[in-house]
Amino acid sequence: MYDGVINVYKEPGFTSFDVVAKLRGILKQKKIGHTGTLDPDAEGVLVVCLGKATKLCEMLTDKDKSYEAVLLLGQTTDTEDISGKVLETQEVMATEQQVEETVLSFVGEYEQIPPMYSAIKVNGKKLYELARQGIEIERTPRKVVIHEMEILSIELPRVTFRVRCGKGTYIRSLCRDIGKRLGCGGVMEKLIRDSVSCPETGKSFLASEALTLGEIERKAAEGTLGEHILSIDSLFPAMPKVRVTEEGNKKLRNGNILKAKDFADNNRELNGVTRCLVYDDKGCFMAIYRYEQELHAWKADKMFI
Repeated sequence: MYDGVINVYKEPGFTSFDVVAKLRGILKQKKIGHTGTLDPDAEGVLVVCLGKATKLCEMLTDKDKSYEAVLLLGQTTDTEDISGKVLETQEVMATEQQVEETVLSFVGEYEQIPPMYSAIKVNGKKLYELARQGIEIERTPRKVVIHEMEILSIELPRVTFRVRCGKGTYIRSLCRDIGKRLGCGGVMEKLIRDSVSCPETGKSFLASEALTLGEIERKAAEGTLGEHILSIDSLFPAMPKVRVTEEGNKKLRNGNILKAKDFADNNRELNGVTRCLVYDDKGCFMAIYRYEQELHAWKADKMFI
């Protein structure tokens, strides 16, 4: 069984769930989870956790991401992209300069209403389930952050731009809001997620380094896939690495609290830090521990036994 994180290039036409299902068949293992859903028509980076690394899914989900998107102005659909039912068409009267100014005006924080076709739950029901029943409900605007936007080309009614944004941002809804502000409507025509950054781990996953499902299947058959799977501890290069003593092994394996005496000579590396990677006395990675000031001891944060 594989344990670690793999950077998958999701191709158009697959849902994120499809990718996980296909990987289960290719890798012959059930314990697989993805981080950060991509729309079926979108493509690009999908970070997938394998085996023990599925415990990291929450930690890696919804971090900073960057996309290249194509906005089609003059159209409104129920899904906010070109796959949906067209609700309205309008002539694009804005000039290229007005379009550029409007697109760039979204940099910073803004209140975004999530799309009906999304996995957000309201009263236990996913919005897209309600949307498929023809039910539309009022959604509460959520604060999102657009860190950067760069216009790559304007060939009206299409605008190609690159955006780097924080968690919870829907690019479909961003396209909708740009079109609305221009007074002509807008939908997302194409979307490529070209990177996912996780400040907590210090790791960035790039589209240029991602593997398609076909490539993964081929490398798995060749026996070389392991070279492309990141070990759990390698995701935290800035976190101190410490070993326990032989006596501390039992405590570690049971996920018990560890004190200074349970660490080997390298416990001096723990001065002033709040989390560390903990290895057994043989050097096998076992867990992430967090320092609890009140206990004057270390408590298990994530166990990978």
